[in-house]
Amino acid sequence: MADLFDEPQAGQNTPEFTVSEISGEVKRTLEGSFGRIRVKGEVGRVFKARSGHIYYDIKDDRSVLACTTWKGQIANLSVVPEEGLEVVVTGRLTAFGGQSKYNMNVDEVAVAGQGALMALLEKRKKQLAAEGLFEDSRKKPLPYLPRFIGVVTSPSGAVIRDILHRLRDRFPRKVLVWPVAVQGQNCASEVAHAIRGFNQFTPGGALPRPDLIIVARGGGSIEDLWGFNEEIVARAAAESEIPLISAVGHETDTTLIDFVSDRRAPTPTAAAELAVPVRLELAAWINDQGARAVRAAGQAVQLRRQRLNDLSRAMPRAERLLESPRQRLDQVADRLPNALIAGVQRRRVSLSERGASLRPATLQQLVARRQDGLRNLSARLTLRPIVQDVARKGEALQALAQRLDKAQTARVERQKQLLEASGRQLEILSYKATLARGYAVVRNESGVITTRAQAEASETALNIEFNDGVLPLSEK
Repeated sequence: MADLFDEPQAGQNTPEFTVSEISGEVKRTLEGSFGRIRVKGEVGRVFKARSGHIYYDIKDDRSVLACTTWKGQIANLSVVPEEGLEVVVTGRLTAFGGQSKYNMNVDEVAVAGQGALMALLEKRKKQLAAEGLFEDSRKKPLPYLPRFIGVVTSPSGAVIRDILHRLRDRFPRKVLVWPVAVQGQNCASEVAHAIRGFNQFTPGGALPRPDLIIVARGGGSIEDLWGFNEEIVARAAAESEIPLISAVGHETDTTLIDFVSDRRAPTPTAAAELAVPVRLELAAWINDQGARAVRAAGQAVQLRRQRLNDLSRAMPRAERLLESPRQRLDQVADRLPNALIAGVQRRRVSLSERGASLRPATLQQLVARRQDGLRNLSARLTLRPIVQDVARKGEALQALAQRLDKAQTARVERQKQLLEASGRQLEILSYKATLARGYAVVRNESGVITTRAQAEASETALNIEFNDGVLPLSEK
């Protein structure tokens, strides 16, 4: 037992390390043993620091691996880590001696399997739908015939050739192509930058602003099309003030940009067909509309001409309208001389009657008084003023005579015009004109006009008046 205590204890000759030395050795051992590795797991806690670095965990059912992606590496990630997403991360293991921890510096993140991609897509779709980016009310109508069309696609693929070929066949337009990567790590950022770049163009500037944007890509797997499922692309499309058509993949392929765009085209060729109408069809439609306008104008003129002819046939002739007024004028003109003579005679008789009622003595006295007054006046007046006064009175009398003559002539003319107007109005209101157009007036024995057959059922005789006479009917 004593010998055992005399033996040197194990470890007494082991060299001593400082904490920094052992931390550095552990770091070198980790980095040298593993190098660049790929790890599959589910993303746990995710934290983005103010500096721009991302700290997150990759875990399975038993362990957790801390991961770090520096700010400068984030732009190269094809998928940004999200909590609950199953991914495959690629990077290097390293140790952090300050806290005796190790973690993995990740510079590449890929979704582990199509199922995980679809789960991530559904999650993003629900998030954007909750924000109202899929609502139909925010979608803008496409211009009927855009002057400039902006195309966001790869400049070397078949997609741009198909679009240009279809536009040339339907309606040639000016096209501005913004070249982008349509798959890979840079796809999402370049597509979003292209959409925002087109919207920043100044209308009427040196480089014209497009009236319509087409984002196009050919078909591919979900991994190839994943760039168009990124949130940055969907938000750029939703913010676009220019109407946007998404034409990503084939008809069965669906990406997030399809839901936020103003219109979705099943193929890039279909996008070109949505962008412009067919020029020949438009020209034919214009010609057809012109022909229809000419036919409509011709029909309208023809209908109005026919209507005018019908109205002219229904109106009475001017000669017939003037016949009755002329007759009445002739009758009045024939009666006028006799009426004037009779009036003069009546006034003469009246004057005689009044003159007979005056007594001679009274007249003599009146004449004597007037003679005395006249002599007094003549004694007071000289001959010259009298002559001048007589001349003035004569001129005034002549002027009054002329005025009386003109007034009488004007009065006769007015009475004549009133008589003619009354004749015309009487002719218009008379039923004789109606008889001249083929109608007849039926009267009973008493001369009363009858309009109902039942009212005159007991009458034994009727008189029918035509335009040229009356036809009596003694028995019915």
